[in-house]
Amino acid sequence: MKSELEIKQEMCEIGRRVYNRGMVAANDGNFSVKLSDDEFLCTPTGVSKGFMTPEFICKVNAKGEVLEANEGFRPSSEVKMHMRIYEKRPDVKAVVHAHPMYATSFAIAGKPLMDPIMPEAVISLGGVPLAKYGTPGTMEVPDSIEGFLDDYDAVLLENHGALTYSDSLLNAYYKMESVEFYARLMYQAQMLGGAKIIPPEKVEELYETRRRMNVVGRHPAVK
Repeated sequence: MKSELEIKQEMCEIGRRVYNRGMVAANDGNFSVKLSDDEFLCTPTGVSKGFMTPEFICKVNAKGEVLEANEGFRPSSEVKMHMRIYEKRPDVKAVVHAHPMYATSFAIAGKPLMDPIMPEAVISLGGVPLAKYGTPGTMEVPDSIEGFLDDYDAVLLENHGALTYSDSLLNAYYKMESVEFYARLMYQAQMLGGAKIIPPEKVEELYETRRRMNVVGRHPAVK
């Protein structure tokens, strides 16, 4: 079992990955890790996720109230969104929010990523729905995503970015990579005249593959 310091170090490493891959700019993005039912580590507001060190990381309770924070650091105002996910999904241990270029472009265009175009995306994501726009830092955002939490582990936030969550911080980050790769493929396929969709019966075969693999998380194949 990882210590709090090791988890903070991992959060800093994921911050560097997100920043170096261009999934955030400047001080954008936020992520969190569940320690217990009432203790969560989260990234601070107003700092670049690519240059964090462990003392930057804050600790909050399930209401988003500060339990621990070093001077000059405070939790992201978007922690409300994270807490809604933890409340509705007891299986989730980490949440990542970022603004990857292609996925965010689809979110800005008001287009979900639901077409089955690649086996890996079908198996790992099943689709990425679009949540209606909400003002960042308000309850509008958690309210907008709630209807998707039972069926998906990734959501596009209209005119905002992307959100992924899983049983570990690393897996939540991997899902963000998968969402961005899916979005880039869809964009480039459209530049070539449009994506060829995998037929429904073949999609069901992929769902059955996922079921056999016992992949964790929520997915249309679970239904």
